[in-house]
Amino acid sequence: MTYKRYLRSQWIYLFFYLMMIFLILLILFSFRVNGSLIIAIMIIMLIGGNAILICDYQHKKMFYNHYLKQLKFLDQKYLICELIKEPDFLEGQILYQSLYEINKSMLEKINDLDMQVTDFKDYIEMWIHEVKIPLAHLTLTVHNHRSEIGSQILDQVRKLENQVDQVLYYVRCENSQKDYLIKSSSLSKVINNVIMKNKDYFIFHKVKLNLHDLDKIVLTDSKWLEFIINQILNNSFQYSMNKTQPCIEISAIEDYDKVVLTIKDNGIGICESDLPRVFDKCFTGYNGRIQKKSTGMGLYICQRLCQRLGHQIDIESIQNEYTKVLITFHKDHYYDVMK
Repeated sequence: MTYKRYLRSQWIYLFFYLMMIFLILLILFSFRVNGSLIIAIMIIMLIGGNAILICDYQHKKMFYNHYLKQLKFLDQKYLICELIKEPDFLEGQILYQSLYEINKSMLEKINDLDMQVTDFKDYIEMWIHEVKIPLAHLTLTVHNHRSEIGSQILDQVRKLENQVDQVLYYVRCENSQKDYLIKSSSLSKVINNVIMKNKDYFIFHKVKLNLHDLDKIVLTDSKWLEFIINQILNNSFQYSMNKTQPCIEISAIEDYDKVVLTIKDNGIGICESDLPRVFDKCFTGYNGRIQKKSTGMGLYICQRLCQRLGHQIDIESIQNEYTKVLITFHKDHYYDVMK
C-alpha cells in the first residue's frame, strides 16, 4: 500500500476539501481580511489536512501490510483471522468481521463434509468386509469341488477380491486419518502371506517363483504392505501370461540405512515413454490400451500408501524383457530424523 495509491482512493474527499479551502479563501477576500492572515490560515489548513491524511494512511498501512504479508505466507489462508488483530478503524473492522463470518461458515461446511466422508468411508469398509464373506465361501466351495471350471472360477474370484481390496485401500489412502501402524515386521512373513493368498494362481498358471534373501526386518504396516505387494504381483500376473514360462523373482538387499525389496517378472515390460507416468491416477499406458483390462489405479494406490508409510517405490523396465519394482524401507533412525 503506497501513499500515492492511498491518495487516489481518497480523491473525492480531496476534491471537496480543496473546494472548501477555495470557498473559505473567497470569503476571506470578500471581508478584506489581511493578506498575511489569509496566507497563514491557508498554510494551517493545508498542513492540518495533509497531517490528517498521513496519520490515516500510516494507520491503515500498518494493518493492511501486515494482513497481506500474513496472507502471502499462510498455506491455509482461511486461518488469516487467527493471525491478525481486529483494527480500530471502520473499514478494517468491516473486513475483519466479514472474514471471520466467512471463515466460520467455511469451517462448518468442511466439518459437515468431513463427517459425510467419514460416514461413507465407514460404510465402504463395512460393505467390503461383508462382501469378502461370500467370496471366501465361494473359494472354499470351489476347493471342495475341484474341476477345470473350478480353477477358472478361482481365478475370477481372485480378481474380484483384488478389485475389492483396491476400493478398500483407495478409501484409506485418500482419507486424512491414520489407519496404519508402523512397526517392525518380518518381510519374509509378509511375502509368504501374499504368496499363500495367490497360491492357486501360481499352481494353475504354472508361474515359476524364485525367493531369496527375504529374512529381513522392516518398519512398515504389514497389512498395507501385503496389499502393495499383492497389487504388484497381480500386475506381474496380468502382463506375463504371454510367456511360455512366466517367472517372478522376489529378493531383498539390506544396507546401513535401508532395505530394498525387489519384485521382478519376465513379462511384456513397460515402454520407455510410459515409465514416468505409471504412478499417475487412472493411467493405463500402452499395455493397458492393448489388453483393455487395466484401470490404472493399482500402482497409483501403491504409491500413495508408500508415501503414507514413508517408503519409496520405483519401477525399472525394458519392453518385452522384464519389469522390476523396487520398494525401499528406511530404518528407524530415518524416522527419528523425520520426526
